[in-house]
Amino acid sequence: MAPPRRVLMVCMGNICRSPTAEAVLRHHAQARGIDVEVDSAGTEGYHIGEPPDPRSIQHAQRRGYDLTQLRARQLADEDFAHFDVILAADELNLRTIRRRCPAEHQAKLVLFLGTEPLPDPYYGEAPDFEKVLDLVEKRVDFLLSEWWG
Repeated sequence: MAPPRRVLMVCMGNICRSPTAEAVLRHHAQARGIDVEVDSAGTEGYHIGEPPDPRSIQHAQRRGYDLTQLRARQLADEDFAHFDVILAADELNLRTIRRRCPAEHQAKLVLFLGTEPLPDPYYGEAPDFEKVLDLVEKRVDFLLSEWWG
């Protein structure tokens, strides 16, 4: 299988997990000289046009990731054809995406961490945002190695 050239990260509101994963993947891919389009979206439209959660921005900045230019958007029907792989934060979002996804694009849908949900830090505290970053960084390193060697 050819490495993906367009990757979409998806969580519920597109203000915590998916923009964090988008920024981390983009940063690490650029550092390796990998040309890949990375975006993120939410299954729900609660925060369309808003920047990521200030806590996500703050914790990401401490590790050198810039989320300030990102804005929340809702998953669109055209995303299924456009992206090569769509990574869902958890089973709830994966089920929502699967219901909307045309049959010919179902194989593109994957749980971001593989078998475990990426925990939602929204109702949590600082350690929860740090844990998300830890998990995302580890998974991004794995995915980049798996996809591009």
